[in-house]
Amino acid sequence: MYFATESPVWGGGRAFYDPYADGRVPARGYPVSAAQFSDIAAQEMYRAPGRSLDLAEVITDGRAVLGEGRYETLICAGRIEELPVLTFTAPWRMTDVPWNPPSAAYVRYLASGLLSAGVWDLEAVASYLAACPGAAGHWSVRAVTELMGDGAHGG
Repeated sequence: MYFATESPVWGGGRAFYDPYADGRVPARGYPVSAAQFSDIAAQEMYRAPGRSLDLAEVITDGRAVLGEGRYETLICAGRIEELPVLTFTAPWRMTDVPWNPPSAAYVRYLASGLLSAGVWDLEAVASYLAACPGAAGHWSVRAVTELMGDGAHGG
């Protein structure tokens, strides 16, 4: 995961997934229908929801590029219990764009989601987020831990 571009909602870098980068990306997943996934993706792509995406290419090939914009590339990151694990990201590689640090509100949001999965503790989540390109050098493990110290990291 890396942070780039500028989110008008969060005020800072957005999180992107580069499936070709080294390492693993922890995530919090939710079982949703194809229609629900299509609506979520449409909203992130600034498109009108309500149109079902054709997911055959991403499920078969692991990748489907729907456009040049951010979050317009669908990725199948694997399978859990025979169900495809789908996400969306940018069509570019993380080395192709300038990195941009995420805002405190966004870091808190991402950390809360990772903590709610119940796999990692706060130290592990803070270490992971502080090391992501774009956050590294701007966010420290201590700063992320302190940010979450207000009790906002529950499920």
